[in-house]
Amino acid sequence: MNNICFVTGNYNKLNEVKSLVKNFNIISYADLNFHGVIPETEDTLEGNSFLKSKFINDKFKIDCFSDDSGLFIESLGGEPGVNSARYASSNSDSEENMNLVLKKLENKTNRNASFETCICLIINNSINYFKGSVKGIITHKKFGKRGFGYDPIFIPKGYSKTFAEMTIDKKNKISHRSIAIKKLVSYLNKLN
Repeated sequence: MNNICFVTGNYNKLNEVKSLVKNFNIISYADLNFHGVIPETEDTLEGNSFLKSKFINDKFKIDCFSDDSGLFIESLGGEPGVNSARYASSNSDSEENMNLVLKKLENKTNRNASFETCICLIINNSINYFKGSVKGIITHKKFGKRGFGYDPIFIPKGYSKTFAEMTIDKKNKISHRSIAIKKLVSYLNKLN
């Protein structure tokens, strides 16, 4: 089974993806003994996912993929968007980020939002992008203890529970990341 590096330091994401990809051995950059920070300086999900993949591909000469994801809220002009992980400050955590979103939405009736993911795969010196998106609404307070990031305040369209109230299996069937990963997996399966 071929190794492919998922360029992430987020072990929640890594485990989520490992549960979806069956025909490659997914390793993290920690498995390559890399513990640095790869700056995300682009203003799009595509740009940031490419920066991360290219950095590891150049440094270790290994096939790899990375994702960049964001929460895009209509009434906030698309915020937090590409800055979702650093919304409240450059070193904010999920709680601070969610609290800022809820505060900014206090007097808003439009709570429509979408979670979006872009994956950049570099394999055999070829660059490919895979995208996933799920629409939903932002709650008025946090619900659930599972998941990570903004999961406790996002209810996907057609459901009555937040991502954080769902099992990982349920979330994996409908999440933005799983949609993009399924496209990635389909592509990788064709390469074998």
